[in-house]
Amino acid sequence: MIISRTPFRVSFAGGGTDLRAFYQHEPGAVVSTTINKYMYLTVNERFDHTVRVSYSKTEIVETAGEVEHPLVREALKKAGIANGIEVTSISDIPAGTGFGSSSSFTVGLLNALYAYTGTYAPPERLAQEACEIEIDIVGEPIGKQDQYIAAYGGLQYIRFNPDESVFVDPVVCTAELKRALGDRLLLFYTGITRSASEILNEQRKETEQGNTIDFLRKMAYLAGEIRRIFQEGRDLDEFGELLHEGWMLKRELASGITNALIDAAYERARNAGAVGGKILGAGGGGFLLVYGREDKHPAIRKALADLREVPFDIEPQGTKIVHVS
Repeated sequence: MIISRTPFRVSFAGGGTDLRAFYQHEPGAVVSTTINKYMYLTVNERFDHTVRVSYSKTEIVETAGEVEHPLVREALKKAGIANGIEVTSISDIPAGTGFGSSSSFTVGLLNALYAYTGTYAPPERLAQEACEIEIDIVGEPIGKQDQYIAAYGGLQYIRFNPDESVFVDPVVCTAELKRALGDRLLLFYTGITRSASEILNEQRKETEQGNTIDFLRKMAYLAGEIRRIFQEGRDLDEFGELLHEGWMLKRELASGITNALIDAAYERARNAGAVGGKILGAGGGGFLLVYGREDKHPAIRKALADLREVPFDIEPQGTKIVHVS
């Protein structure tokens, strides 16, 4: 049996510039970090020749090509596995909540399948192949940041180039600053799960028509500014202010990114002392990330008492094999 553990991510700035509709014209950039919430994938030899896949439903089929789950089917093809295998998944966080869970699933599954075949797949390969499966083969209207941060892990500045190359650069900062960052961030669940596809399809169309290019250009710039704040050891409240600025820009990318519930919660957090924040992922629900100094946290928690808080820490590693037997 092989078990892989792949972290989810929190994106701070630049989301949307990792879509091909933007970076095919000029480089996109994001700053993201992985957190200690995970997707677990188990891969085990099947007693007979069939393929069994267990997720929200269970499939038992004769060959990999018959698997309905598109990400599992294509990952099995990539790894060259036709039958005689069982795949199961367990997640710390529900799907559709803005943590890039589908990409963590794909990266973690590829990692586990290659380990099952006795092959080491480096992060670059896992990220590239996950992008190929999700974007090019399955046709999901998503960008590239989730696959790369899941594969590499840590706090990263990721640049997406018009030639389809991706540069992953660790954000160099002190351990003290990174701890302070983790201590000042809060996560609250809005109670809304959603499919990102509709929002991202609208966002892609708006970008292709040139309507959101200026917003996205500013968001890529903010990613670079946030990296400089961390690297230069500046006051983290500057990060909070840029987080707020990025959220104001993101709201302009598509109509479904925010709603009355999200706006009201964010306003209450700001009134209680939060410097900035944003909805994770494509928007429309999921988790609200809030930045504020620790002395403001009691007031912020009180203001958002109707939402479920989920404690977390920054995770320094990307996908890894945690069990082999």
